[in-house]
Amino acid sequence: MKPDLHRFPLLVAWEMTRACLLACRHCRASAEPHPLPGELSTEEGLALLRELATYTPKPILLPTGGDPLARPDLFLLLEEAQRLGLKVGITPAVTPRLTREVVARFKELGVHQMAISLDGASPETHDGFRGVPGTFALALEALDWAREMGLMTQVNTTVSRLTVGELPGIAEILKAKGVATWEVFFLVPVGRGALLQSLSPEEYEEVMHLLYELSRRYPFKVRTTEGPMFRRVVLQRRAKEGEEDGALVGAGRGVHLSDGLGFVFVSSTGEVYPSGFLPLSAGNVRERPLLEIYRQSPLFLALRDKTRLKGKCGLCEYKEICGGSRARAFAETGDYLAADPRCAYTPRTNAPGPAPLHG
Repeated sequence: MKPDLHRFPLLVAWEMTRACLLACRHCRASAEPHPLPGELSTEEGLALLRELATYTPKPILLPTGGDPLARPDLFLLLEEAQRLGLKVGITPAVTPRLTREVVARFKELGVHQMAISLDGASPETHDGFRGVPGTFALALEALDWAREMGLMTQVNTTVSRLTVGELPGIAEILKAKGVATWEVFFLVPVGRGALLQSLSPEEYEEVMHLLYELSRRYPFKVRTTEGPMFRRVVLQRRAKEGEEDGALVGAGRGVHLSDGLGFVFVSSTGEVYPSGFLPLSAGNVRERPLLEIYRQSPLFLALRDKTRLKGKCGLCEYKEICGGSRARAFAETGDYLAADPRCAYTPRTNAPGPAPLHG
């Protein structure tokens, strides 16, 4: 049965801490070497996990940061998630804290998938982007450890003008390392990412088509974050190639997550955002249950109502499966319901929308 994304989120990202030893040039969190005051305590974290376990269906928990390994209670929290039957996909920072023993512990605690960031196909490009020498080599080593232990892996890549030329080379590495999923993040100018040059709308479109071609050539799934126009490109390309079902690559047929729709982000201090890239708080889990905020906040309700989209996103026949990046619209225009300024597509306003996808 298709989940009701208006009632329950499917993915819950928890920024466990902003502490991180890296200084990545795109960092949304502008992470610091040490934890900041006010982060959710162990007991508050446990309470959050116990609430998630009451949802139907139970969501996938995504511990992120900063670096989750900077929290002394990480493994205690993962033990509770395992006890509660929550599926976990963790995103540790590639620092000396990430060891073979840590990867083995992830596997032992039932972590479903470990995500590692890779933003270049060589040490020069990746380490330059991440701000610390040696991270490229350690990232590849961590992928090898996970493969040896039977822990499924994902690679996260941020697309910016600095990294776009690296995508084909990164795809080759993913194939060699047996990676299951490639999550490609499209830069939203927040945090340190505001300092980087974004691609033009035409360049975004070219990258979407490149990702589609790579998804057809390689065995791993390709997904995008803050790049929902990839779903449109997939449908258009599949239709052109005569494939009737138009199933989305790696996204699940008929389930289209977006900021505030099926996805929710809990900050290190308990603030609830539609995504980590849309810095508008709808409440705090210290004051109200997460599910109440998700279901009732005016912000989340507006984001889930595609009839409220403005400009060409509101006119687009693909708005139900795409809708543009609300985070990018807010970052570049100040209006989270505005048209995505990085989309090159011109809607066919008199055309019917695409046929619904069926599971």
